[in-house]
Amino acid sequence: MKAYIFPGQGAQFSGMGKDLYENPMAKELFEQANEIIGFRISDVMFNGTDQELKQTNVTQPAIFLHSVILAKVLGSDFKPEMVAGHSLGEFSALVAANALSFEDGLKLVISRANAMQKACELQPSTMAAILGLDDEVVEEICASIENVVVPANYNCPGQLVISGSIEGIDEACEKLTVAGAKRALKLNVGGAFHSPLMQPAKIELQEAIENTIISVPICPIYQNVNAKPTTDSATIKQNLIAQLTGAVRWTQTVKNMIADGGTEFVEVGPGSVLQGLVRKVNREVQTSSAAVL
Repeated sequence: MKAYIFPGQGAQFSGMGKDLYENPMAKELFEQANEIIGFRISDVMFNGTDQELKQTNVTQPAIFLHSVILAKVLGSDFKPEMVAGHSLGEFSALVAANALSFEDGLKLVISRANAMQKACELQPSTMAAILGLDDEVVEEICASIENVVVPANYNCPGQLVISGSIEGIDEACEKLTVAGAKRALKLNVGGAFHSPLMQPAKIELQEAIENTIISVPICPIYQNVNAKPTTDSATIKQNLIAQLTGAVRWTQTVKNMIADGGTEFVEVGPGSVLQGLVRKVNREVQTSSAAVL
């Protein structure tokens, strides 16, 4: 089965989507996006600096636009049997799978970016990548810390990103290093995404999601918060709302897609980070299967 996967924040690069603009359909969608957003985001995507692309009001819609427009340009060649997106990429996946309209998807992504920025400004917070430890060890140590710190992104075996207050992250990094982590690297991000500190953003975005029409997608979407497939519109909405404060269970998502028959994974959007994560998950799945045999 063919699975299409959509990247999240961090995949942006200068020149992204420029090659698509020659396509009449892509050009029309880029111009529609410029009008909705209120400035020429296409110019920033095609010619902007790395610093300009990191601006909150640019990064998330830029990645969304690249992914969605690429899927639209593929036309009849885009035939997903299952889809998933990493964090922000979940919105791209829903538009590509016809559950969300292009305009509604873009508006939700803009609202999401703005709400997350406001939440970041309320309390200093950050994230850190933990490499070389089992998920269970990271979970136990995070749970033992009084300050806010939680597992946020289960990216692949041996790579888990934690999220929380500055104090919580610092304490967790120290304890995880002692526990044997190969690296505990604080990330250059604006806040504690996918943690309880995003609760103000969740409340703000909830109303926008509830007031948006979400249709039945053309194939199952495996959502971040529970890594399970669904085509139910009400369930999709609930999971989207929960996503801002819940963990991105990407490792579990890929495992479930493989278990359900996913054999070919196609990344749609800027970069190829997700392809690398899929290979690492697949390697563990194959190793586990061999061990059982």
